[in-house]
Amino acid sequence: DPWYPRVLTHCAPTASTPYSLHGQTNCWLHPDINYIAFPVKTGEVFISTTRAALNMAYQDFTSEYGKTQVLLRLKGEELMGVALKAPLTSYDVIYTLPMLTIKEDKGTGVVTSVPSDAPDDYAALRDVQKKKALRDKFGITDEMVLPYKPVPIIDIPGIGNLSAVTACDQFKVSSQNDKSQLEKAKEMTYLKGFYEGVLLVGPHSGKKVQEAKKLIQGDMVASGEAVLYQEPEECHHSLRRPVCRGPHQPVVGLVPLRHVHLHAIRCQHLHTLHHSCTSNGFL
Repeated sequence: DPWYPRVLTHCAPTASTPYSLHGQTNCWLHPDINYIAFPVKTGEVFISTTRAALNMAYQDFTSEYGKTQVLLRLKGEELMGVALKAPLTSYDVIYTLPMLTIKEDKGTGVVTSVPSDAPDDYAALRDVQKKKALRDKFGITDEMVLPYKPVPIIDIPGIGNLSAVTACDQFKVSSQNDKSQLEKAKEMTYLKGFYEGVLLVGPHSGKKVQEAKKLIQGDMVASGEAVLYQEPEECHHSLRRPVCRGPHQPVVGLVPLRHVHLHAIRCQHLHTLHHSCTSNGFL
């Protein structure tokens, strides 16, 4: 393919926990999901689902607002065993591996793997390491997966520095498909890890995870290792995502300034019609 030898190409995962990237051991893709490769404004190429690419196009990632140029369409299984260089991790090279629980309508369809502190990741990595037939099916060699072990990156009081391993063992998680036990493992690790966990690695070592999250995010954006990306969120009342009445999917977009300006004028005019005691409702 003409772009591949010359253009820096990224599998583009989303990560709401940037502090956990120190513990990456691999990158997950779903073998049955459809992905696309598309150029972004920096001249690089991103790989994600079509839905996520459209979100990025409306967030000013691409040269033309709201438009993506598809360079290549790929099935996840075609991307298995690809060598990657990942930010922050102690491993020089990590590989793309199959994860069967990835959802096409969430994130970019590309998932970072942190088996030290994410029970889903630990269970899936253990599946690939234990099941030779699974590795053979997707062309994964032993060297791509067997040497990779969970990396201690966060110490959680009462749990330790490999919280996902501890939780999966405690709740006897059998595989990545063991949903009920994985939910218990995640309940045990996630909230306590965020509010009480202490980082063990990196320039913010010794800080509480809660404190370090925004600092690490800022560091990565400033260095060009990450970009800010948003998606439509679930409604707090219905726990459902917004849907369109037409054939299109909702996106999060950067609204042109003129629209914001007109809205601000209207709100300001409306604001003056109300008594000062109610004005805060419009701020």
